Amino acid sequence: MAARLTAQDITLGYGERVVSAHVNLDVPDGAFTAIVGANACGKSTLLRSFVRLLKPSAGTVGFDGRDVNGYRPKAIARQVGFLPQGLVAPENIIVRRLVARGRYPHQSMLSTWSAEDERAVQQAMAAAGVAELAERGVEELSGGQRQRVWVAMVLAQETPYLLLDEPTTFLDIAHQYQLLKLFARLRDEGRTIIAVLHDVNQACRFADHVVAMKAGRVVAEGAPADIVDAELIEEVFDLPCVVVPDPVTGTPMVVPTA
Repeated sequence: MAARLTAQDITLGYGERVVSAHVNLDVPDGAFTAIVGANACGKSTLLRSFVRLLKPSAGTVGFDGRDVNGYRPKAIARQVGFLPQGLVAPENIIVRRLVARGRYPHQSMLSTWSAEDERAVQQAMAAAGVAELAERGVEELSGGQRQRVWVAMVLAQETPYLLLDEPTTFLDIAHQYQLLKLFARLRDEGRTIIAVLHDVNQACRFADHVVAMKAGRVVAEGAPADIVDAELIEEVFDLPCVVVPDPVTGTPMVVPTA
């Protein structure tokens, strides 16, 4: 079955600066895809192109066989949820109201807040572990709490596709693993997850499909056990290492040697 979300020979950049050229990628449906690579290699830029925030200067980002830029914003937002980096909350907003903004794609000028909207918000806050913060001001929260609130907002959007740019930023290790387990559970329930992750070992443990990027190019993609080895890690991260089985999951685990 053909992938619904695809990049077909796309070139991406900002002004005259080209970040990625001739990128091809079919995102597996119903899978957890982790995009890994060194800083500034084009990971976030690729995600931005998938949600119409950056139009390729060449090639096409497709969704269901159509150029994603041909969709109306709300139409694509009902299909693809996106959590970027560096979000800033409006002043004096409480958690519940910020999470409720995730329901925007499902609203119209004539619609009113519904029981379905309320259910989606409550479930999203519970899933992200922020239900007890519902009436707190967002500015009062720690960085990690705030990050989980942003995740809840995207979950409230209830899209079949979730694109997440470094979703574990600011989280302690326990909350990182809780969030990654949540994404894996959503994958098991039929959602398609695409996340930029900095921790290769976490990517190997939780993702079905890993995309490794370097200097704007996809240098390898596939199941972690099929592609992640010492040669790839040294090529992508310039990090001498050995790759051994994770003692818990058996998935590849990178151990630096330098």
